[in-house]
Amino acid sequence: MGADHTRPVPSAPPRVRRILVATVVPLFVATLIAALVLWPWDAPDPAAGTEPPRHHGTVTRVVTEPCPPAPEVPEGSPDAPRGPCGTVTVRVEDGPDAGQQVQTPVPAGPGAPTVAVDDEIILVELIDPADPTASSYNIAEHQRGKPLVWLVALFAAAIVAFGRWRGLAALAGLAASFAILLTFVLPGISAGSPPLLVAVVGAALIMFVVLYLTHGVTAQTSVAVLGTLGSLVLTGVLGTIATAATHLTGFGSEDATTLSMYQADVDLHGLLLAGIIIGSLGVLDDVTVTQAATVTELAHANPGLSRRQLYRAATRVGRAHIASTVNTIVLAYAGASLPVLLLLTADSRAVTQLLTSEFLAQEIVRSAVATLGLIAAVPLTTGLAALVTTAGRRAGEPTDRAAPAPTPRPAADRAEALEALSGPRGDVPSAAPAGWPDHNRRTDTAW
Repeated sequence: MGADHTRPVPSAPPRVRRILVATVVPLFVATLIAALVLWPWDAPDPAAGTEPPRHHGTVTRVVTEPCPPAPEVPEGSPDAPRGPCGTVTVRVEDGPDAGQQVQTPVPAGPGAPTVAVDDEIILVELIDPADPTASSYNIAEHQRGKPLVWLVALFAAAIVAFGRWRGLAALAGLAASFAILLTFVLPGISAGSPPLLVAVVGAALIMFVVLYLTHGVTAQTSVAVLGTLGSLVLTGVLGTIATAATHLTGFGSEDATTLSMYQADVDLHGLLLAGIIIGSLGVLDDVTVTQAATVTELAHANPGLSRRQLYRAATRVGRAHIASTVNTIVLAYAGASLPVLLLLTADSRAVTQLLTSEFLAQEIVRSAVATLGLIAAVPLTTGLAALVTTAGRRAGEPTDRAAPAPTPRPAADRAEALEALSGPRGDVPSAAPAGWPDHNRRTDTAW
């Protein structure tokens, strides 16, 4: 998460470091206290489900055959899906029938897997209610464990190979993010805690751990932490106002409706706000780290820049970053909601009715609020970074001096250069003029 800036950051003056510590440490302690208060210590264990037993198996044979004639249906009724028909022989890998060959019907219907010999699949064991000793098997889906393990291994190897120690720290931060989500945010919401409050505290925890772990404990990182935290709070406030103004209930998707059937006490409106907060965090920390690093680099390149000049220059960089990131946010939400967007072409209602319906209005609010929080992160972080960068300057030190003008090259050197450039391209002078570098010496800087 966040941009990578491997150049060593100049140390901040002691007074600036003390101010940052006095600001960041209480916020971190308050986040820990809030997490302990909201921690789902007595979260109920998941109720034993009624799902049928599932076993691993390997396809050994597939036999297809013509499907029987379909029964007549009243005119105007939708046609039932047909085919494929036949049987699949599967070797059961675990369970009471491990090692045995069982026959199952060829999977059919919407979303049914297409199987072939040697495919590793998941079998569902169905018990006959009339005779509990009799059972049958159906193919549920393919086993995806091995491909996922290889993909994750390739993902981790690429990050470490390119980022080295910084990439390893990024992987540790990613693991910490998932740990906080799985042990605090999701169980806390399931236990009935306010989803928005749990999301803000969980996002703050993730932010503290990931930013300091990935980018180091520096003044620049502390500025990014403060900018991210302020933007998260603003995003939560804007999300609350926007969802209240548009009267969103949180029942804008089939997943939310299904969740309400299993856990009736979950606040779906708060869950919508929590999703906006968590979804914004990944982009916010990238913007805040980049802005803090930009101010630091500008001040290092030209110490004569004043606080206002630093702010204006870094804000111009932030505008370019925001212009591309806004499109990223909208496309990310659009990609996640592509089946919903297809309703625009499949539904017979007017486009205005679809756009103002619950399921599309929810995505519009989500994208707009996340973008507003992102835009606010640029001036907030840039202003803090400019204050911190210029805070250590001594009183009376000039802050707006221009950069020294380059020393003009002597006329003799210019004449020699023009003579060398105007000569035949294949000629190489046997001896370079005094003061000129050897033409056989490499000019690229060693890594």
